[in-house]
Amino acid sequence: MAEETKLSASEQKKEDWMNSKWRPMMGWMYMATCTADFMLFPILWSLAQTLLKQPITQWQPLTLQGAGLFHVAMGAVLGIAAMGRTQEKLAGANNGGANTPSATPTPSVLAPAPIPKPVLSTPTPVAAAPLGLDPSDPPTRNTRND
Repeated sequence: MAEETKLSASEQKKEDWMNSKWRPMMGWMYMATCTADFMLFPILWSLAQTLLKQPITQWQPLTLQGAGLFHVAMGAVLGIAAMGRTQEKLAGANNGGANTPSATPTPSVLAPAPIPKPVLSTPTPVAAAPLGLDPSDPPTRNTRND
């Protein structure tokens, strides 16, 4: 009976295979799709046209149809998944049973000194310096003959 209890405790600790492997599987799927669409299919397309004695036309990548939304979506999924896993690792989640160092980082720099409050004083008015212009003079016109 103790053996069954021990087994169920280890089963409770272990994550489901799909929960622990979905991130790498998404990366593998995206890599396989890009490899097929950008490398394998263009070669096969050209070979098929050559063997069938058809005029050679350029392969149009399937994943670029619809303005490349597939690549935008996969970039978002993989980017958010990587960010989420980073947050899990920082929070202490351990996926797959590997031991990670649990030492807490020690601050190497002391806390900064408090910033003193600025001393505010009332501004003193500054007299306008004469520019050599008389306000009663009329404005000059541009007399260039272009």
